[in-house]
Amino acid sequence: MSRLDHLDWQRPALSEGQELYLEIASDEEHVYIRQSDDLDHIVTTTRKKFDAWVKGAKAGEFDHFIA
Repeated sequence: MSRLDHLDWQRPALSEGQELYLEIASDEEHVYIRQSDDLDHIVTTTRKKFDAWVKGAKAGEFDHFIA
């Protein structure tokens, strides 16, 4: 059993019926992100950095990545 198996992995509601999507989980200190097609490759960041990224995304700072 992996040290992250206990986490409650969540996927976006819009992923219903999709093969590829991101899943996210967190604990008290970290946020974990993985792809549905590669569950063993997990990106880890701190809650503080993730919160800053979410605020930036909401403010449109990453809109140039969307075609």
